Amino acid sequence: MQDDPTPVLTPDHPESQAFDDAAHAVACLEALYEQATAFLADHFTRAVTGAKPAHRIRAFYPEIRLTVTSHAEVDSRLSFGHVSGPGTYATTITRPDLFRAYLIQQIALLMENHQVTVQIGPSHTPIPVHFAVAGNPSVSVPQEGVLEFSLRDVFDVPDLATTNDDIVNGVRTQNDDGSMPLAPFTAQRVDYSLARLAHYTATDAAHFQNHVLFTNYQFYVDEFEAYARAALADPGLSYTGFVATGNQEITTPDGVIVQPAKMPQMPTYHLKRADGQGITLVNIGVGPSNAKTATDHIAVLRPHAWLMVGHCAGLRNSQRMGDFCLAHAYLREDHVLDDDLPVWVPIPALAEIQIALEEAVAEVTQLKGYELKRIMRTGTVATIDNRNWELRDQSGPVRRLSQSRAIALDMESATIAANGFRFRVPYGTLLCVSDKPLHGELKLPGMASDFYKTQVARHLQIGIRAMERLREMPLARIHSRKLRSFEETAFL
Repeated sequence: MQDDPTPVLTPDHPESQAFDDAAHAVACLEALYEQATAFLADHFTRAVTGAKPAHRIRAFYPEIRLTVTSHAEVDSRLSFGHVSGPGTYATTITRPDLFRAYLIQQIALLMENHQVTVQIGPSHTPIPVHFAVAGNPSVSVPQEGVLEFSLRDVFDVPDLATTNDDIVNGVRTQNDDGSMPLAPFTAQRVDYSLARLAHYTATDAAHFQNHVLFTNYQFYVDEFEAYARAALADPGLSYTGFVATGNQEITTPDGVIVQPAKMPQMPTYHLKRADGQGITLVNIGVGPSNAKTATDHIAVLRPHAWLMVGHCAGLRNSQRMGDFCLAHAYLREDHVLDDDLPVWVPIPALAEIQIALEEAVAEVTQLKGYELKRIMRTGTVATIDNRNWELRDQSGPVRRLSQSRAIALDMESATIAANGFRFRVPYGTLLCVSDKPLHGELKLPGMASDFYKTQVARHLQIGIRAMERLREMPLARIHSRKLRSFEETAFL
């Protein structure tokens, strides 16, 4: 940050404190964050209703810092909760109220594994005023051009030079002060995504659940709402509410949801549980760009798993419309992640996800073993960025599809899987064949068979059941160590 000659007004922060109790440490983070954002909101309100402040107004994110001095071995059965060696580790924190359970879990593991205390105090990273006042009902934000001064002359604003994925991409291994990153995302990177999520999905981040389904077809949304209403009527399932676009929440099967006049780019729905272990469904629409955008931002919430359940083109003549394709490998021709994750990086299938999906297919369809092969094929899924690839010379694409042994083609699955790998979020794909362009079976009105209609209706049920199976697994099994790099952040 460049020196600024303007006098700076900041809140009176207490000195950093040491904690040996994770819950108390997080309570301190919450108090520091509340103090900082209240300070900014108060001065912002004064600034937009009065004269330009004589001082620069600044408040800082709280941070967690710890120092490990021993090479003593720790329990590494978990892929997280421990650091790779002696040193000082630190991370800035935002919205500790939203991440309370996550932070307590991560800090407690570090304390237990390394027998250390953590230091909680203000960082040296300013909070952008946009993020401090976002969602605050007591703050009125004026329209652009109304103010007689530039916001950035008085307040800190989002800095894209420091809001990046350098940590998860393995580019950044040290913070500016020489400490090492403790978490995969900085506070400002998290705040940026929280703001984007609210914009793209029209639901608050607080509603997102730990198990996320992505789809590219509106039919699944209708099925999800129907399932949610039935689930709310069954107390044994422990679901507490269903949230639709615009943060409309119902808690009973007959609750009323009003269709908004304007839908967001990625309509999102949440079947909630009190412990956050419910299911979120995101209709990302079509294309790898949308898939990357959605996963870029949802990743900061640290979900336990995300799955793609959408439509695809079947590439084998033996397939029927409505057959299922379980991806065990991905041919990446989506290109949107090439700069962040080179195409030579393998995207492995995760055994826990694969088993959960296959068992869910068997349970919902009542087919087992060899009979399951009648409706499901396991193999490579190709993801491309050209929706009308069939209109070009097919010799090149078809040859690559054949050489890769691809069984299905779509525009989202490899992107979602690759970003899951990049962000250390367990991933998987189960697609439903909706056309066979190489064999003259295109998506035309009236062509859907009864078999196809039945399978599409079952598809979402399979995705939900797979998530419920994953929810029953210990975290140590789901968050596989194969997703972690050589020098990994301690936080999940």
